[in-house]
Amino acid sequence: MSIDIAGIQAALKDYKIDGWLMYDFQGGNPIARKVVGWKEGTMLTRRWWFWIPPSGEPVRLHSVIEPTNLDFLPGKKILFLSWRDMTEHLREMMRDATTIAMEYSPQCAIPYLSRVDAGTIELIQSLGKKVVSSKDLVQFFESRWSEDQLAMHHEAERKLMAIKDGAYAEIGARLRRGQRTTEYDIQQWMWERFEAENLTSYDAPIVAVNENSGNPHYGPTREKHKEIRKGDFVLIDYWAKLKKHDSVYADYTWTGFCGRSPSQRHHEVFKVVIGARDAAVEYLNQRAARKETPYGWEVDDVSRGHIESKGYGKFFIHRTGHNIGLEVHGNGAHIDNLETQDDRKLIPRTCFSIEPGVYLPNEFGVRSEIDVYMGDNFEIRVTGQPIQRELVLVDVGD
Repeated sequence: MSIDIAGIQAALKDYKIDGWLMYDFQGGNPIARKVVGWKEGTMLTRRWWFWIPPSGEPVRLHSVIEPTNLDFLPGKKILFLSWRDMTEHLREMMRDATTIAMEYSPQCAIPYLSRVDAGTIELIQSLGKKVVSSKDLVQFFESRWSEDQLAMHHEAERKLMAIKDGAYAEIGARLRRGQRTTEYDIQQWMWERFEAENLTSYDAPIVAVNENSGNPHYGPTREKHKEIRKGDFVLIDYWAKLKKHDSVYADYTWTGFCGRSPSQRHHEVFKVVIGARDAAVEYLNQRAARKETPYGWEVDDVSRGHIESKGYGKFFIHRTGHNIGLEVHGNGAHIDNLETQDDRKLIPRTCFSIEPGVYLPNEFGVRSEIDVYMGDNFEIRVTGQPIQRELVLVDVGD
């Protein structure tokens, strides 16, 4: 995918920013690489820069050691030999600019955006420039999905939902025939289905029983896991994308009970979490009907407020959701006013999770996770269908 120079320049004018300076050293800024349309196999061992002013020709600046390695980018090419050359070229190419956007977040408020090291920021500031966050530019030019990516998300969604249904069915079948099974066994069963369905993920699914489900990022291993028995509460969190170029993730969480009679406590907490999930979606739909979108932190407040109103606020210990893209935790706006205050607006053609949870120490935890895609006309599309409305009751026999 080639870089949208005209679109970026129009956005710079809208945001009243004098230019976007993309910088990378040995892969430390994956956002810059994604935006410029990095070519697989490109080798750059030294620092490189790509400058886009609001009008006129962009400039790429890199070492004489690798003179042709950025030739896939448009604009003027400048090569530097020494650090002194590099600094003077930076000064000259940004001569008429004052406010410079870079992958930087003040006080690291949004860590996903803090890709440029403090020393490099100091270098640009030493040239008399004011560095501002490229957060809005990043969301618009790095986080939006194409129609092909949306289609790949839906394909991954369908496969993942079938695998989840199969996992709960497999638990029931093993328990009915008296076969010992564990969290790790079911995780590996799902992992094998990922491979069979041409899905990939950076890590295996979470299968968590009883108190382990009260740990949001628990993961069973070959060495450490629990057996699954009749009467157990089981949380399954699973995320993957197609093994295709430019594919994007789908990410869901369901909960179930091995038997016919979950406790009143199970039902109560599940209802609270489902209510928080649905409150967030309803808020999004209300804003979409007015052709406006909220900030990520506002949606977090709505979901968190519901759980707090039911007396479980202190047990909701993570943000409500995250952006989804080429990585399961993407670089767009997150649904977060806890871990960070994400002050970016949610914008069309981006996707994010809604996943409130209540985690009771030494008991169990409930999380209900869906994905939400915002269309071009602000319509809200919930993926992960059908949406979980009741606990899965696993048939374990008499």
